[in-house]
Amino acid sequence: MAQSKTNQDMGSGSIPKLMLNLAIPAVVAQLINMLYNIVDRIYIGHIPEAGASALTGVGLFLPILMMINAFAMLAGSGGAPRAAIAMGKNDQASAQKILGNCFCVLMIFAAALTVVFYVFAPQLLRLFGASDVTLPYALSYARIYILGIVFVMIVMGMNPFITTQGFAKFSMITTVMGAVCNIILDPILIFGFEMGVQGAAIATVISQAVSAVWVLLFLRGPKTMLRLTLPDLKLEPGIILPCLALGISTFVMLSTESLLNISFNSSLSRFGGDTAVGAMTIISSCSQLVTLPLQGICQGGQPIMSYNFGAGKKERVKQTFYCQFAACTGYAALLWILFLTIPKVFANIFSGDPALVDFTVWAMRIYMAGIFSTGIQISCQQTFMALGQAKISLIMACLRKLVLLIPLIFLLPQFLSDQVFGVFVAEPISDILAASVTGFMLFSRLDRILDQGAKI
Repeated sequence: MAQSKTNQDMGSGSIPKLMLNLAIPAVVAQLINMLYNIVDRIYIGHIPEAGASALTGVGLFLPILMMINAFAMLAGSGGAPRAAIAMGKNDQASAQKILGNCFCVLMIFAAALTVVFYVFAPQLLRLFGASDVTLPYALSYARIYILGIVFVMIVMGMNPFITTQGFAKFSMITTVMGAVCNIILDPILIFGFEMGVQGAAIATVISQAVSAVWVLLFLRGPKTMLRLTLPDLKLEPGIILPCLALGISTFVMLSTESLLNISFNSSLSRFGGDTAVGAMTIISSCSQLVTLPLQGICQGGQPIMSYNFGAGKKERVKQTFYCQFAACTGYAALLWILFLTIPKVFANIFSGDPALVDFTVWAMRIYMAGIFSTGIQISCQQTFMALGQAKISLIMACLRKLVLLIPLIFLLPQFLSDQVFGVFVAEPISDILAASVTGFMLFSRLDRILDQGAKI
């Protein structure tokens, strides 16, 4: 009965109502998930005497964190849309095999990444710009977080399979449980037990473990339509490879975020020192206020588009996209105004160091100047994902960071007298150019993609 009702809603229910029902919990989940990344930094930034150095050190762990997330979403973001398309075609067996194969791959990723990152953490952090002052803080946080990679894989990789079935509220609870746990444990371990950055890492790992247990209980429980079973864990190339091919665009987006963070930190460390790197840590945290809710909106649209694409209902796919596009562009424009008008409010949340706050205010206005365009970029790129368009989605994922942003980070300081300004202004230039190209590609190809129909 639950499956029949969900399928009927996806195929015939009101699009705006479906978008609200699915997107609101997803956006809330993304905002709460953001707390995993920023609550630690807020508390760490206010550690007496060592706050600024500790905050900078933990910020240097971001490239490793993004790589972990990238491997989790390689399976999750690639498998969930394909499972929804299969369900739209009434092929429940294939959808369930996709779930099992993706889980198996996630466990393989977890084992490999734990060993590699734990062993090579000191060398990697040095590569990312750690100084003698910041390395101890970065390494203390990294080594503990890395031991909890398996929990990250389960939460990030499997939660999309809950959302894609229409259980957005259950998906939201996954992140709510972990975030609440993290918020409670952070001050206790950081300040109460005087564990500093190690306490922040332990709190995060425990919180992710709680969320992981919830996900596994749900996918083995009575409410799920896609059940995690032992026979479906056997890897089948015909099942897992198309999922990874579709997920590669999200993987590239997240892994290049890691490379991007390295590029920013290395250039800013060279031209602006630890203060510039610390400002970048704050700014990257604030930018998640834009990107994560946008991803939540698209998570609400993805199941509807994927299901109706599989069912051959073209007009419902287009209507869903237009709703998603309007919500994303409106939200990005609102945050753009806030970042440009009241940047000091955001900077003060993370640090009480006057020098760091003043530098961050100046840098944020430059970095965020083109953030309004990310609503177009993310909405269109995620629509390619929802429709199973692996190749074009990968190209658009590479465009902003690999083709535009990373080269500009290194090139612009060579031509501008203010080299730090050159590093930060690379961001808005890339944002606007990438959004223009991605939007044009989606609008010019959408009808052709829908006419060709879905393949699994």
